[in-house]
Amino acid sequence: MRASAQKYPEVIAQYSRAKTGEFEGRNYHDMFQAMLDFAGGLKSLGVVRGEKIGLISNNRKEWEVADMGLLIIGAIDCPRGCDASEDDISYILSFAEVQMCIVENPAQLKKILNVIDKIPSLKSIISFDLIDAADTKKCKEAGLSFYQFDTVVSEGHEWRKNNPEVVEEELGKGQENDLATIIFTSGTTGTPKGVMLSHGNIIAQLDEVCERIFLNPGEIGLCVLPVWHAFQRAVEYVIFSQGAAIAYSKPVGSVLLADLKKMNPTLLPAVPRVFEAVYDGVWQKMRKTGGLTYSLFRFFVAESLLWCSIDRRLRRKEARFGRDYLGLYWPLLVLPWLLLYPLRLLGKVLVFRKLKEIVGKNFRAGIAGGGAYQSRIDKFFWAVGINIVEGYGLTETSPIVAVRPVVDPILRTVGTAVRGVQARVVDDEGNVLGTCKEFDKRSIAGKRRKQARGKATDVLIDLLNSALHAGHSAKYVLFDTWFSSPKTICRIKKECRLDTIAMVKKSSKIKYLWNGQKLDIKEIYSRNKKRRGRSKYLLSVMVDVISKKDDGKEDVIPAKIVYVRNTKKKKDWVALICTNTELSENEIVRIYGKRWQTEVFYKTCKSWLKLGKECRSLSYDAMTAHVAIVFARYMLLSIEQRKDTDERSICELFYVLCDELADITYSESLHLIVNAMLESLRELFHFTDEQLEAFTADFVVRLPKYLQTALGYASEAA
Repeated sequence: MRASAQKYPEVIAQYSRAKTGEFEGRNYHDMFQAMLDFAGGLKSLGVVRGEKIGLISNNRKEWEVADMGLLIIGAIDCPRGCDASEDDISYILSFAEVQMCIVENPAQLKKILNVIDKIPSLKSIISFDLIDAADTKKCKEAGLSFYQFDTVVSEGHEWRKNNPEVVEEELGKGQENDLATIIFTSGTTGTPKGVMLSHGNIIAQLDEVCERIFLNPGEIGLCVLPVWHAFQRAVEYVIFSQGAAIAYSKPVGSVLLADLKKMNPTLLPAVPRVFEAVYDGVWQKMRKTGGLTYSLFRFFVAESLLWCSIDRRLRRKEARFGRDYLGLYWPLLVLPWLLLYPLRLLGKVLVFRKLKEIVGKNFRAGIAGGGAYQSRIDKFFWAVGINIVEGYGLTETSPIVAVRPVVDPILRTVGTAVRGVQARVVDDEGNVLGTCKEFDKRSIAGKRRKQARGKATDVLIDLLNSALHAGHSAKYVLFDTWFSSPKTICRIKKECRLDTIAMVKKSSKIKYLWNGQKLDIKEIYSRNKKRRGRSKYLLSVMVDVISKKDDGKEDVIPAKIVYVRNTKKKKDWVALICTNTELSENEIVRIYGKRWQTEVFYKTCKSWLKLGKECRSLSYDAMTAHVAIVFARYMLLSIEQRKDTDERSICELFYVLCDELADITYSESLHLIVNAMLESLRELFHFTDEQLEAFTADFVVRLPKYLQTALGYASEAA
């Protein structure tokens, strides 16, 4: 950051959204000085090198100033977003033994105050937003010192005047092996884990990543990911090291599209879901447009996908496994490659030019990281001429391991490992995996390799048959859209003699026979009258599921499709298909609901009991036995832990803890309610005492005898 500030002092480093909604820029000189001032403010507060500082905030302009200010003086930041719960915050801050915490707003301050007894090391708070006097008082009552961020920066500026070059000397003292940050994982697979990254870990990525993802001074990277995320932080350091600017947006369709148009960025780092949303939005808009426009769009996309596939094959621009026989493909494909090229140029002018205008004329590349990037999305953007490169990494690798270069990319790859990083593929036992031509088919690894090489439908049928042959009985097979294809449904019915209840894919490629016509699931829905009222389902129709066999013949299975309303989105629906046509619609919905319950239970067990790594067996009986053993083991541990911590049972402890609370009798509670009602009548309607007595007498007479007795009016009423 210092080098960029010295080299590009007047170049904009950061764009942040003002209250008016417009972006305001801050150049490198001013931003770096603010970082130094904040570092000076921290020094004036007594922060020392190696001290751990919490940073609970979402994307905003002050975040980078705080982050760099901490790193300048050798402090260690422990960042997290505002979506963190009180339990997450207490765990992170207490585990890291944080002494100071920077928060974004009053909401985050209240979370900390609610769990302050669990964070004994915390001594002071700094807030980006203004905090009112009441919350400031609560901080003092909790024994915490409180400071406003702007005040720390301004006082740090004055401190630097009185202590010249002290902060700059601290910046020069840093070593590569010094701890820079502790990033806690999201906790989706259990308790958040703190990943400790050094300054050297972060700087090592800037060596080659800047060559693969290159920017020029003044160019803009539009960021939508949480600023505390390892991927987002790495991208920001890549941007700043090249003298480019960062602008914060949001992963919301309307906001992102408006910011793309307004800022005209060069780079867009995001998770794959953002690019999938853009892809779905483009196709949805084209379908709504319809007519000749939609037909031309489909034609040119299909033509471009075909030409690009041939082009990648001939120029070795796609992931290859084994020999590619390029000498054979050139004579076969060069003529189609040449003939299709004029149509591709026409498609660029008529269709794809408008798509590229969405991301802006300066757009160089998007970076997809932090999740699986689907092949169809990758090929689509390649075909339309929008460059999206994919990267791979982990928080523990700080985080970039590899990223596909913007120039000369290879489709369906993440590129080679960056300089300074060694990567290898190993199994769960740490054995290095390579290309294996011969293996023992009797072993578990051999069986798994066979499954990996087989078709998904074949593996599914084999697993079902193994469960049935083991003596397990079943009536229905439940699954979601992943396996919901006509071929799978027909094979389960024919080969396993089981009925299927599955969620149907909303795909125009899958057709069902309805009233003599082959229609997709959406067309069937649009041609039928829906049920009104509060019924659980909107529509129920009888169809035939048709699947072509390998010999060319067709399997035909009668089925019932039930359209269920989406309670969260009124215009949306989910379709369930059942091969047992005698089953009622409500029963189909009820039975399919068990699939979700089972999946949630399985995922919870797999995560908390670590079933995924501990058991390697492919036998249904062995896995069931293993689960039972694990449950028994955890129950025994729980009982043992209870004995160790307190001899009393949980119920006894409950009564002991509640013993000091005074009980309130039933009659006392009724008296409180009645008296409160009478006081309200007196205050609101100005009833006299005589009117209140008359009202009370009439009210009591109408009550049941046991309530009259409880209130003490039974004898009077009699």
